Amino acid sequence: MNYKNLLALGLLLTVVFSGEGTVTLAEDSAVHRLVFDGIKSDQNIPLSELNPALPADWSPYDYLVLEFRTSTPQRFSLWVRTTHGNRRIMLQPFGQHAWLRASIPLRYLRGRDQAGYDLASASNRRADSFWMSVWGPFGDLTTVQSLSFVMDYPINHPTVEIRSLQLSKDDPGSMFLDPTNVLTEFKQWAWADWPRKITSRAQLDQELADESKTLAPGNFGYDEFGGYQATHARATGFFRVEQVDGKWWFVDPAGHLFLSTSCNGLGGRRNFWGAATNLPTDLSTNRQTRRLNAWGFNTGAEGMNKPFILMVSPPRGSNTFLGLPDVYSAEFARSAGATAARLCAPRKDNPLVLGYFIGNEPPWANRETEVVDMILQGPDTATQRRLKEYLQAGDTPARRTNFVFAAFKQQLETVCGAIRRSDPHHLILGTRFGGDVPDAMLQAASIFDVCSINVYEYEPTKQVARAYRVSGRPVLIGEFHFGVPADGLGAGLVQTRDQVERAKGYRYYVEQAAALPGFLGAHWFTWTDEPVLGRMDGENYNIGFVDVTDRPYPELVNGAKATHARLFEVHSGQTAPFSDRPKASNAGTPESPWKL
Repeated sequence: MNYKNLLALGLLLTVVFSGEGTVTLAEDSAVHRLVFDGIKSDQNIPLSELNPALPADWSPYDYLVLEFRTSTPQRFSLWVRTTHGNRRIMLQPFGQHAWLRASIPLRYLRGRDQAGYDLASASNRRADSFWMSVWGPFGDLTTVQSLSFVMDYPINHPTVEIRSLQLSKDDPGSMFLDPTNVLTEFKQWAWADWPRKITSRAQLDQELADESKTLAPGNFGYDEFGGYQATHARATGFFRVEQVDGKWWFVDPAGHLFLSTSCNGLGGRRNFWGAATNLPTDLSTNRQTRRLNAWGFNTGAEGMNKPFILMVSPPRGSNTFLGLPDVYSAEFARSAGATAARLCAPRKDNPLVLGYFIGNEPPWANRETEVVDMILQGPDTATQRRLKEYLQAGDTPARRTNFVFAAFKQQLETVCGAIRRSDPHHLILGTRFGGDVPDAMLQAASIFDVCSINVYEYEPTKQVARAYRVSGRPVLIGEFHFGVPADGLGAGLVQTRDQVERAKGYRYYVEQAAALPGFLGAHWFTWTDEPVLGRMDGENYNIGFVDVTDRPYPELVNGAKATHARLFEVHSGQTAPFSDRPKASNAGTPESPWKL
């Protein structure tokens, strides 16, 4: 490693954070030890207390390099506070208890990255020992005054120890600094123990065998398609939607009312580590199907003999800006037609097709002016030519926004038209909106049969009600989850205190939403915990119904079963929804994970 461009910061303090905002400083062998507690553990440390020689102007440097270890896999924010405003990056370490180096590109603090095609790829940035969420705020780093380490709703008094904090012009790389392998043979985190941890293949084989004996189909009142057997509506041989006594429902091919419950990530060969390794696809899928039947999920993946949803999205191509393709080009229309012909036409007579998604979480909302600049600065395209002609009549923020939304409507019309030409029988379920969705985006969803939204909150009722009101279409929740920062894994986007509270989270979220008239179902993200060392964008969340060894979380399973057994009664108004709101930590639960 080249140290000639590094500026050491001389860490000589122990910093103890409390929820009340107090801070204690003491000498501690050149290590900062941060202890987090309370609701929002937020402390601001002036640079002069870290090192009087530390420059306020970070503009000559490109990387902030930290060596640290944590007692928890819980995320925390690093705030760089300047006289011109505050900058933030959220840090998620891989695992816990192991020393690691995190090389943080300062460009992620100075300005928003314009890469990405959905919300996750536009916001997440991975490295070899940790990953980052780059949500901002952003700005220059010329007058840095202090640093803050902030953790929201910390669990069990977690600590972060920092033994080196440096600025660098060169990237020294991010890596684990302890020599021992950080993963076990079962791909679990090696530097921590917990009651569920697998220690041998014999243990894993036995646990899976014991679970298998319990997997009998549950009594949820379903027909062969997963609809409610005791209900009656017009049967068409395909899924459709209908409003009955003021409440919206799917209607299954046999004419029974249906609410969709499922998990993302079902189907196909799973690379489980343990007894399931090398299982043929049909055996792996069979175990998933048995679990879905036992737990009350009625929507699966293709090949499971259950209703399923297919993603039908034309290839993005090279001329795509924050997920918005060259929508006015003949090539885009051809691509949409070819995609629909390949995916939809062969399935047009399949009664198990619940419908089609056409995209996921467009990330350009509220960034329309950026998108216009990207199009103008990009290669010659049909959309660029249309934009230049449009701007001749005036270039204002409002006109730029209108152009982007018009292009988005063109995208939807092209894709939906192609699907309906290839398959006139099945529902178009939308583009799975996520984040802060503008009204104009929801209004464009009127072209769909169903408006799908991904809502990561403790309670989704405001978002579902708004999407239903503005789009005029019933609503399917395409993604939600709760997670616990434990076992080397992060908590996910919405945190609960433990697995018991995670089960309460499932019940509270789904049943509160189901009480609304526009609700059609909710799909959990995702079936299996994410890898400890992160997926492609770094996410390493404890958000599965099963862990990386393919063992279910019993609390979550039992909570889902309880909700699925009463979902019809809740949606039809016969039973009040589950009302025990989950706790994020011992300090309680915020109204929203984004309002701390």
